[in-house]
Amino acid sequence: MKRREFLGKSAAVAAVVAVPDVTLENLLANSSGVALETSAVPAPAASNPLSAPNGKIPVAFVVSKGAVMIDFAGPWQVFQEVWIRSRGASIDEQMPFELYTVAEQPGAIRVSGGMNIVPDYTFAEAPAPKIIVIPAQNGESKTMLDWIIASSRHTDVTMSVCTGAFILAKTGLLSGKAATTHHGAYKALAMEFPDIEVKRGARFVEAGNLATSGGLSSGVDLALRVVERYFGRKVAADTAYNMEYQGQGWMNSASNEIYARTAVSDDEHPLCPVCSMEVDPAVAPKSIYKGKTYYFCSASHKSTFDATPDKWI
Repeated sequence: MKRREFLGKSAAVAAVVAVPDVTLENLLANSSGVALETSAVPAPAASNPLSAPNGKIPVAFVVSKGAVMIDFAGPWQVFQEVWIRSRGASIDEQMPFELYTVAEQPGAIRVSGGMNIVPDYTFAEAPAPKIIVIPAQNGESKTMLDWIIASSRHTDVTMSVCTGAFILAKTGLLSGKAATTHHGAYKALAMEFPDIEVKRGARFVEAGNLATSGGLSSGVDLALRVVERYFGRKVAADTAYNMEYQGQGWMNSASNEIYARTAVSDDEHPLCPVCSMEVDPAVAPKSIYKGKTYYFCSASHKSTFDATPDKWI
């Protein structure tokens, strides 16, 4: 994957190349022949704008074992879908983002769901990125953290998705800043990194050249927000439209408000005290502390609780 792939646009691109006067709006015309409106969203100037270079914007996706597919594949699709015809005569010039994966070692990595991917570069040889995407994963290392720290000195955006926020937090770059993560990890992030202001209910949080998103699909919205910062709301809205993505969280950083509400555990619906996930007491691991029974979503969360129970209650 050392070159851009345009599989999602192959039909549209072929039509444009074959018939130069065909516009994107024409290609999106409905069956009645009336061109569809690619964005009904107003196009105010993007807040906190980024300056886009004339050339490519390199985007590095940091991966290790267990990397969560949607956390990196969602933003990948967003960035590769951006198409700005005014940037040049060729298709390659019109697609501003250059995407690649980077890992500590060469060779296949088994990510979530059992899929194997082969990273494009190791940390030692990767091109300098302007954007770094850090998904949730299980294989972070000192080499990874050192590379993120060094590379972030020159990035426009270093962004985490879901519990990728813990990796970004371990670099120390988030110290004294606001951040968010998956709603099931708010408490854990706040406890492990008390110098970070954890924003409950935030779809994403921006802090200088750092950005963190909520869980899973929130990464799509943060990526669209980055597109907006570079190229404006219309380009971001058109990108979402072409993806048939109807979420609008990228326009409202507070749109995860539902997750700001603290769930309450009771006897009928017990919640794991570590992540607040509802559990089945008939099969869930459990601990008794000060006469009260606590149930857990997993053995690892039981172990976490047992180590410092007072913190979790």
